[in-house]
Amino acid sequence: MTPFLQVLSGQRLAAPPLWMMRQAGRYLPEYREVRARAGGFLDLCFTPELAAEVTLQPIRRFGFDAAIIFSDILVIPYALGRSVRFEAGEGPKLDPLDTPDKVATLLPSADLTKLEPVCEALRRVRRELDPAIALIGFCGAPWTVATYMVAGHGTPDQAPARMMAYRHPDAFQNIVDVLVESSIRYLLAQLEAGADALQIFDTWAGVLPPHEFARWSVEPTRRIVAGVRKQAPDAKIIGFPRGAGALLPAYVDSTGVDAVSIDWTAEASLIRERVQSKVAVQGNLDPLALIAGGAALDRAIDDVLANYAAGRLIFNLGHGIQPETPIAHVEQMVKRVRDYRG
Repeated sequence: MTPFLQVLSGQRLAAPPLWMMRQAGRYLPEYREVRARAGGFLDLCFTPELAAEVTLQPIRRFGFDAAIIFSDILVIPYALGRSVRFEAGEGPKLDPLDTPDKVATLLPSADLTKLEPVCEALRRVRRELDPAIALIGFCGAPWTVATYMVAGHGTPDQAPARMMAYRHPDAFQNIVDVLVESSIRYLLAQLEAGADALQIFDTWAGVLPPHEFARWSVEPTRRIVAGVRKQAPDAKIIGFPRGAGALLPAYVDSTGVDAVSIDWTAEASLIRERVQSKVAVQGNLDPLALIAGGAALDRAIDDVLANYAAGRLIFNLGHGIQPETPIAHVEQMVKRVRDYRG
């Protein structure tokens, strides 16, 4: 069993396993070369040879303990027949589902044949990947994916989706229900294609007040975990309700995840006492500390280890690595974590 899976399965390791969210990305020159060759972002996601290549690039360079398949959380709307496009410098653009009438046009289930290239990329990576390195599949959580589907783009606080959830909860529930069932099928397909573990990214969970968090973040995630485990009882699943803060213990208690990713604002004593006592923790280095480098980076790494390495920890960032991050700083981080023996 890989070190990454050992931690997810209940073991605490003296040297925590290590990987980074968005580790295949623009901070790597080899990624930028492949990205230019691919053309559009979705072309890269849906060309198995290229998606597999960029998934493996950070493993070759840094020797991380896990690879995460190169894809995007918005492939599910694409498989639901929605227009999804990525415009340089502007992020994703979708046709908005901003009224109940528009929601009524949503297909009831995703066409998973459209996502077969992701599964083929997983199979290619699994064939090439050292058996000691885990392979992670993922999806976006229904709340976060729905926020983009409603607004048609990202917004500072995803207010359009929050407003629809208040004004038209039945219509919004319909979007979430479709995303739950489609995500279950997609995650199971990723497991079948060779993924060792799964992560559910709820990037916008932190904008929700407690009652809405329970309804729109916790409950859909619980349904996905239960749906996957119904057919794959041993599936290892990580949740990432970014910004959940004090609501994290309830998320852990209700969803059934094996681990949670935490961002860099997490309150360490709360996490240790009410989260890490139940599940593994993944995180939570500030990506800006990684850009800063030097003594500041060493201190930030040591803080994460001091806070969480006495329990089950997967060392990671508190969110994705930024494109301007120097490669030398990633090497500095990897060495410091690898040298740790707690």
